[in-house]
Order: sequence, then structure tokens, then C-alpha cells
Amino acid sequence: MASQDWSDSGSVGSSVAAPSEVSTVPDKFGFLGGAQYTDESEEAVPLEVIRGREKKWLEMFSRWDSYMLKRYKKVRDRCRKGVPSALRARAWQHLCGAHKQLERNPGVFNQLAESPADPRLVDEIRKDLHRQFPLHEMFLQKGGHGQEDLFRVLKVHAQVSPDEYCQAHAPLAAVLLMQMPAEPAFWCLKAICDKYVPGYYAPGLEAIQVDGDILYKLMKKTAPSVYKHLKKHKIEPVLYMTEWFMCLFSRTLPWSSVLRVWDMFFCEGVKVMFRVGLVLLKYGLRSQVLKRCPGMYETLQSMRNIEHGVMAEGFLLFQVRVLIIIIIIIIIIIIIFFFCLTSDFPVLII
Repeated sequence: MASQDWSDSGSVGSSVAAPSEVSTVPDKFGFLGGAQYTDESEEAVPLEVIRGREKKWLEMFSRWDSYMLKRYKKVRDRCRKGVPSALRARAWQHLCGAHKQLERNPGVFNQLAESPADPRLVDEIRKDLHRQFPLHEMFLQKGGHGQEDLFRVLKVHAQVSPDEYCQAHAPLAAVLLMQMPAEPAFWCLKAICDKYVPGYYAPGLEAIQVDGDILYKLMKKTAPSVYKHLKKHKIEPVLYMTEWFMCLFSRTLPWSSVLRVWDMFFCEGVKVMFRVGLVLLKYGLRSQVLKRCPGMYETLQSMRNIEHGVMAEGFLLFQVRVLIIIIIIIIIIIIIFFFCLTSDFPVLII
């Protein structure tokens, strides 16, 4: 077993804050500072709207299989609106199938958590614990409840998939533990690695490189000026999207945005990562920013410091919805174009 180290690959984003940014009062998500700290002045969803959404989700849970088979679009639309905080743990487990895996494997997690493990594996995991959201109240204390649950989840996951243990598993597990107990968190983590992003954490990171190439091609259609700039300066996708995709943006976005992105990710899969990445590239490197980026170094610095407004929940999610529409239009145009080429009807060129 060898831990995959992507921390020096030039990826962008960080969850670590300077001491001056630390608050004595946690925000509503439990953060005391850092990139994920949420300003309480942000617009809140009215209580009656939240209660209405909770009722709809509880009704879906009561007939989950039927909804997923016959009314998936309804589930998808509700995930895009945001899962109610009180039901997020249950929703994520249902969306990825972790609840069924937990039912089918009673006691497996605790058995593996208590069993002896390779000392090298234990050392690798212990080294990663203090790095995960150090400004969140759950992970502040060394040897505390949060860090020990994180250790158990990572230990079990590494035992189940010994060839793919990676530092990027730690922030994923930490996000899950902020929402649910250790056992369901493990099954959600396993679903992410096995079903949603298979191959992402294998030696060589080949799947990440493939998806980087796809992101590059999509950028050419949706953000041509950014595409030309990155191509001109030979900035490969692996230099800026590795941490984004491997950590599912958990170390990059404000926390309210992270949760909304994960709501959609658990429902729609990795395509959500592409949409978010394209929005960050398009607006994080808009023309005013590119004018200040004469080379690779300046460009990567700008990507490490995307302005908060671009990543804020309201703007980011709105632009993701707009991007979906744009991509649909592009697909329709391509279909019409090929239909015209293969049909006997004259093509009207405007």
C-alpha cells in the first residue's frame, strides 16, 4: 500500500487560514475561520420554505425506489434546489446507496475498525488527520472525537481498498463525518470511490488525466478565451483541477457552496464536477483577470485566489444552471447540424 500524494501537483485551493482569520465563535457549520467560514449575514432561506422542502423529502424517502425509477427528474430538481440540512445525511446515503450497503453488511465496519492494520498504513493515516479542516470545531482537538472517527473511517477504507489509499480520501471522509456517524460515512466514501469517480485514486491518476482532457475540450466550447489563454501558456488541466476533482471541491469553495455541490454530485455524478470547474474557470479567469496574467505562474496564482463572489453559493449555482442550458443548446445544434448533413433537405446558412 502506497499513499498517493497529489499535494505538490500544482492544484489549487486550501482550507487553511492564517491565525488572524480565526474567530472565537463558530459559524453555523462549525468553522472558526478559513476559506469555508460562512458570514452569518448571508441571505437565509425562509423557515416555511425549509419546512416545505423537508416534507417533500420525507415523502420521497417513504417511496425512494419508486422515485428513483419513475420520478428521477423530481429527485434531481430537488437536489439542485438544495437538500434540507436536517435531512442531508439521510439524503446522501439514499442517493449513493450507502443505506442499503449498511443494511447488507451489519457489523462489518466495526469489525474492520477494531482489527489490526499494517503499521505503515496507520502511520500514513495519522499523518493526514490534523490537516483536515483544522479550523472546524469537530477536528480542532488532537485525539478528539472527530479525529478518531476520521481515523476509523480512513483505516477501514484503506483496508478495503489498500492499493488506492490517498490523501484526498481524508477531506472527503471529513465532510461526510460533519453530516453523519462514522459507519454510514464509510459506506458513502466507498460509494464515491467505487461508483462516482472510479479510478481517481489509483496509482498514476490516469482517470483524473482523462477527465482533465474532457474538461479542456468542454472549456473550448464554453469559455473560449480561457481555453486559448491556457493553451498559449501550456497550462495542463492536471495543474489546476487535480485537487478540485479529487476532493470534490471540498477544499476550495465556501462551505455553503460545498454542500450544494455535493447535493447535486450525489444525485447526478461527476458531471457536476465538470460544471462547477467550468464556471470557476470562466468567471475566475474572465478578461479583466487574464490581462493581469502574462504567464503560467500568474495564471495559476489567479486560480488559487478566485474571488469569493465567483464561488459564493448564489452566483455559482445560478451559473451552473445557465451552463446546463448552454450545453443542451450546443448538443441540439450539433444534432441538427449532423442531421442536415445526412438528410436530403437543403441547409440554410445564416
